[in-house]
Amino acid sequence: MEIDEGGCTVRVPEARDGASDGTGSGVFFNPTQELNRDITVAVLRAYRDREPRAETYLDAMAASGVRGVRAAAEGYAVTCADVDAEAVELARENLATNDLDGDVVHRDVNALLHESVFDVVDLDPYGTPIPFVDAAFANTRNVVCVTATDTAPLCGAHQQSGIRKYGVVSQNTDYHPEMGLRTLVSALVRTAARYDTAARPVVSHVSRHYARTYLELESGAQAADRCLEELGYVDHCEDCLWRDATRGLIPTPVDTCPTCGSSRVLTAGPLWVGPVADAEFTRAVRACVTDEMGEAKRARRLLATVARELDTPTHYDQHRLYKAWSEPAIGMEEFVDRLRDAGYEASRAHYRGTAVKTTASIPEMREAVLGDDAAR
Repeated sequence: MEIDEGGCTVRVPEARDGASDGTGSGVFFNPTQELNRDITVAVLRAYRDREPRAETYLDAMAASGVRGVRAAAEGYAVTCADVDAEAVELARENLATNDLDGDVVHRDVNALLHESVFDVVDLDPYGTPIPFVDAAFANTRNVVCVTATDTAPLCGAHQQSGIRKYGVVSQNTDYHPEMGLRTLVSALVRTAARYDTAARPVVSHVSRHYARTYLELESGAQAADRCLEELGYVDHCEDCLWRDATRGLIPTPVDTCPTCGSSRVLTAGPLWVGPVADAEFTRAVRACVTDEMGEAKRARRLLATVARELDTPTHYDQHRLYKAWSEPAIGMEEFVDRLRDAGYEASRAHYRGTAVKTTASIPEMREAVLGDDAAR
């Protein structure tokens, strides 16, 4: 069937059993990833303003080629690669249908990257991207874009799998979407450092059932070392929800919670505990979202929230807090305003509608939002 997306017309496979989660046979197309692709195009537009010399773009797992077609429509010199012969033909047809130039190759992306260098490499596999990131960081000049859909290993729900794939002890907490994103970025930063390359996230988001991050690269051992300084560990109390982040690659876990004395303290890491986005660049990306994008409204709302988020490495779930306080929850905007009025930094977080970031501790939040009621 034919679909229109972002001003381009592409032919994609008919939906069938398994097509929605990538487990079906044949060429895969996921319509729910349109938001992902819209933001990708906006990032490519904003990055071209930041670095005009960035010209070449690799759609590493092209499938129908929709991502590559949209990048080509933005003026990038596109290469689409796939190991599926049917996908290669479909991607080639979709470029031609839109009168766009681009190379389409029937190659394994790891083999291709060991022969060619690109300015921007986009990894959007089904499941973990880890089998492809070494080749990407070794052979990309400017930006590596990465999607991961294996959220259970990333967020700690399947902990052993996460340890094997990402080299991180991830913990399943109430801020599990952020835990997953920071697990992913940690693995990517450590991989890039092996090639004396710093990889810093300039935009990141967790949407639906995937994590997506865009990492700008800087060559040099010293730059890579500075990037590694943004790795660390998070301690988390399962009883009172206290948490604390410390930088460094050597963990120093606490035995008991310093707030409530509980011994049920989890330690996660090494996680990326630095910023997951550059606020100025994220605002520039938002300005590049245009109305022909099918998910323009959601993309603008999401990017605006990401740009305003505090850089704290965890967030709180407001409903979880109010349940612990045995109080009825107030509106999120009022909740954030009360924290700010009390002198704390606070922002909503994009991970879910009830996610909040703040410099206040849980007792300080309770006092700020409940006031006199907190003393009862």
